[in-house]
Amino acid sequence: MTTQQRKQFPFSEFEPRWQKRWLDEKTFSSPNPGDDGFDPSRPKYFVLDMFPYPSGQGLHVGHVEGYTATDIVSRFKKMNGCQVLHPMGWDAFGLPAEQYAIKTGQHPRVTTEENVNRFRAQLQAIGFSYDWDREVSTTDPGYFRWTQWIFLQLYGSWFNPETHKAEPIKTYKGEDPDSVRLAYVSEAPVNWCPGLGTVLANEEVVDGKSEVGGFPVERRPLRQWMLRITAFAERLIGELDGLDWPESIKLLQRNWIGRSEGAQARFGTDAGEIEVFTTRPDTLFGATYLVLSPEHPLIPLLTPPSHQASVEEYQKSVSSKSDRDRTDLNKEKSGVFSGAFATNPANGKKVPIWVADYVLMGYGTGAIMAVPAHDERDFEFAKKFGIPVVKVVEVVEKPASASGETECFSGEGIAVNSGFLDGLPTQDAKKKMIAWLEENAVGHGTIQYKLRDWLFSRQRYWGEPFPILWEGGKHRSVQENELPVLPPEMKDFQPTGTPEPPLSKETEWVCYSATANRETNTMPQWAGSCWYYLRFCDPKNTAAFVGKDAEAYWMGGGKPGGVDLYVGGTEHAVLHLLYARFWHKVLFDLGFVSTPEPFQKLINQGMILGPDGQKMAKSRGNVVNPDEVIGEFGADSLRLYEMFMGPLEQMKPWSTKGVEGVYRFLARVWRLAFAENQEGQWEISSNLQETELSAQQLRVLHATIKKVTSDIETFSFNTAISQMMVCVNELTAAKPCPVEALRVLLRLLSPFAPHIVEEIASRLTTSFQGFGGMVCEQAWPLHDEAYLVENEVEIVVQINGKVRDRLMVAKDADRAAVETLVLASPSVQKLLEGKTPKKVVVVPGKLVNLVVAG
Repeated sequence: MTTQQRKQFPFSEFEPRWQKRWLDEKTFSSPNPGDDGFDPSRPKYFVLDMFPYPSGQGLHVGHVEGYTATDIVSRFKKMNGCQVLHPMGWDAFGLPAEQYAIKTGQHPRVTTEENVNRFRAQLQAIGFSYDWDREVSTTDPGYFRWTQWIFLQLYGSWFNPETHKAEPIKTYKGEDPDSVRLAYVSEAPVNWCPGLGTVLANEEVVDGKSEVGGFPVERRPLRQWMLRITAFAERLIGELDGLDWPESIKLLQRNWIGRSEGAQARFGTDAGEIEVFTTRPDTLFGATYLVLSPEHPLIPLLTPPSHQASVEEYQKSVSSKSDRDRTDLNKEKSGVFSGAFATNPANGKKVPIWVADYVLMGYGTGAIMAVPAHDERDFEFAKKFGIPVVKVVEVVEKPASASGETECFSGEGIAVNSGFLDGLPTQDAKKKMIAWLEENAVGHGTIQYKLRDWLFSRQRYWGEPFPILWEGGKHRSVQENELPVLPPEMKDFQPTGTPEPPLSKETEWVCYSATANRETNTMPQWAGSCWYYLRFCDPKNTAAFVGKDAEAYWMGGGKPGGVDLYVGGTEHAVLHLLYARFWHKVLFDLGFVSTPEPFQKLINQGMILGPDGQKMAKSRGNVVNPDEVIGEFGADSLRLYEMFMGPLEQMKPWSTKGVEGVYRFLARVWRLAFAENQEGQWEISSNLQETELSAQQLRVLHATIKKVTSDIETFSFNTAISQMMVCVNELTAAKPCPVEALRVLLRLLSPFAPHIVEEIASRLTTSFQGFGGMVCEQAWPLHDEAYLVENEVEIVVQINGKVRDRLMVAKDADRAAVETLVLASPSVQKLLEGKTPKKVVVVPGKLVNLVVAG
């Protein structure tokens, strides 16, 4: 049987027609303050999807899940009187398009535009209520002009530790403003991938290879642009509290930032002091060795000639490891003795200085004090290399299961073998040691973060060029009127084979003037996605990245975050959200935006697995293409099924039978209004009539209004659909079916399945009143609690103890009234066959048992 033959309603005929009408009439256009149609009395609601990277594979059903959820909320809010901002755009810079250009020679712009066109067509075929007049792409010069402008604000600012805010660099009174800029240059060890010709973030390296392409990655020192996100660490943690985010996501961000309270202590050496950070200053007397990162600048100054060869050999052997390889995945401890010693400031003892890869130069000071008796990692290292272990914390209460002496104890206890700290509990010992370090000018109390500054350079072509010039070995910004800085038109996208970026090959472009050259690195893909929500507020503005009135309206509302609802996957739980919050806080401090946070409420949709219960992947052959589902069952069925699968946040497997189920449900909705004649044409059903609703119908209808409303507000879309199914069952059984009930049902169903709703309503317009205009522009129905009161109750009718019938009676009916009603029932009289019951037993509200002689 072909698809056309078994269609239960003509979705393929009307769905494209409604999509075209919404686009042509700009049904979901959102006017800005000052625009025609703007109503300042209406509340705003800004709902945002994490905009997609337009890959060559097109949309998958996982995209559709989150987008459908936001579309339901957007349509619901619009029907409740809000001015809704629901935009869509493209995070379009990215490595895949550049890799394709390297293979084929096709310009990344061409590939990107083709992919964007496909994505747009797919989204429009699902009927999402986006305001397409606000569409943006990060690759559009009109867009990345402002990305470059925001970078210049970072470049021209510093973080004032006294005000805890970003301020213009002109307020800095020091001698070297470049040392405090929020955007600065650093020579840092990076993950260089020759195969991709670019530096990769730690998250883009897996098992020593690039996540894209699987190319080997090596560590190299390289001049990089960095963003000083660490200056905002305390605010990034503390200001999470005012956001309506899942606690699990907040915890991920807090852990990523990694706030630690402790002390910095200085160990003296012949080559200068080594500063270390520790969260356990109370254990300083137990530090029996130091460990330096292989990249530490003091190593060549400390290492005597007798150990130079072994140290250099070790440094070379670990140079290709990523930070992740050296820490999270580092099972086997490795290291080399430097041949040098340092003086422990607490007891004056000489301790050996080792070099080991588990210490990272980018975290803390690049050096640690090792206390093997009270740190598992230090203990394993000391045991392997025969380094002394000195206990300085005594266990107060040993667990009942413990026996003998513990080799390594990392908990709190009482200080021992620690001079002036002996006998103090851990917390008191920490305070006393910090005070001692400060009194003796050999250290101080401090707070440290695991978060590192953001490596912001990429050695790629397909990214935003930096608006920076180099002249006489120093950097400076271009003038704002020179923005956007466009990339050169290139035909050869091959990597240079060195860390020099592809842009360096375009010598004419690089040469800005006789004395100045352009920066040849480009920004990472993260840059454009850090602020796109702001551009959506005012995408056509050529004078500013966002107008003040538009930003104040769409991002306002009296809460910390401006976007009312942000929906996306948990894969962006840390980096994207953290980077966007950082940029937003800088813009807030500088007075360009009105809220301290970008996103007030965050929801992460769960992953949709393949029909086999595994993550969808081409290699597994389990990818579900939404285009095929639409062709078979229609866009409304796709939308409804994705919301009916289960709670939005949960992971769930795809089931084609499940799609068929909601498709049949929509067919039943269609048949409430229409019947098919002998010629196969749909006519208005004779069962649909203007008639009063029964008490039961009113009860079910208003219960449905109440539950669907509540469930949309709590994002419980699956249970909202279940309740609408209950309502459809009630109306299907109705003879006749009241038109008024269908009017209400269509409004409730409209956010979920908008095409079929509009089609039903438009076809009924000529025969019934109350169907004029588009349903999506009508007011949301309100329930009446009075109709939800149960005035009747069902009772069971038994004859000689056997259930023979059921009747509805008034809830407050007395025994005599119930008995009279039962005996008068035609169905009961038929069952009695003219006999008179010998006895009538009435259990109020439950049953009536008629005892009849045999």
